[in-house]
Amino acid sequence: MELSIIVLSYNTRNLTLACLESIASQYKKELEEKKLEIIVVDNNSTDDSVASIKYCVSHLRQGFGGQASIRLIESKENVGFGRGCNVGAKESSGKYLLFLNSDTQVLDEGFLSMVGFMDKSKNVAILGGKLENNDGSTQRSCGKFYNLFNLLLILLGFERLGFLRSSPSKIQKVDWVSGACMMVRHDVFEKLTGFDEKLFMYVEDMEICFRAKKLGFLTYFYPDLKLMHKSLGSSNRTFAIINIYKGILHFYAKHKSYPEYLTAKILLIAKAEILILVGFLTFNPELRNRYRKAIS
Repeated sequence: MELSIIVLSYNTRNLTLACLESIASQYKKELEEKKLEIIVVDNNSTDDSVASIKYCVSHLRQGFGGQASIRLIESKENVGFGRGCNVGAKESSGKYLLFLNSDTQVLDEGFLSMVGFMDKSKNVAILGGKLENNDGSTQRSCGKFYNLFNLLLILLGFERLGFLRSSPSKIQKVDWVSGACMMVRHDVFEKLTGFDEKLFMYVEDMEICFRAKKLGFLTYFYPDLKLMHKSLGSSNRTFAIINIYKGILHFYAKHKSYPEYLTAKILLIAKAEILILVGFLTFNPELRNRYRKAIS
């Protein structure tokens, strides 16, 4: 088995079905030859995702004469992104693991090119793929590690201007890549003991790339594929802000000195307090509540 594609699903029924069907349509030969497997981990969805995915998996298998390795793992609880991906990885057998968001649609055979690049580049452990919006514009899907200066730039809004995140037009070494499309050598993933399960969602992609670098492994960005990504397919703005705050603080507590952690915490609180004030002045209770929860 060359490649295991692991898709985490949580209340994204239609998106997950579209993702699975797009993979099957582009990689029919590899699925038939059992060079590729698809593992869906459902994080205890509360909609009818499980029943629909089961039907889709059964239908896809029949289409491949019952030979293709496409399966569903049902979690008894919503364990978050990192832990859910770890569950799928433990059940996989591919030389490479590809963690793919359920809100993506595969538009070409670019994953095979990524595998080819990894085969030739033994020093590269993690490879991120280019992501596109529905309108064909490019998403900034790799970035720089969150040192204090970079964190300050993020909190000032410079990340949106492309100062810290980008989507290079050529293959190149980067600090970290988006978990929405992240290929990792299976043996390296095991050495890293997978994603940090204390991070429920967000920051886990940057964190695992940081740990990989500490062990001497390289992370690269790969632009030569067509992959459409609908951001926030299974979350919302408030949920994202709260978990990004938690993730950044956990990252600093785990990997940085106490003075750096304390500085990061002060910066996050200052940003939140400013936006809470803005919420009061603009009569925006949603903004106030969002950042109150983030620092609570």
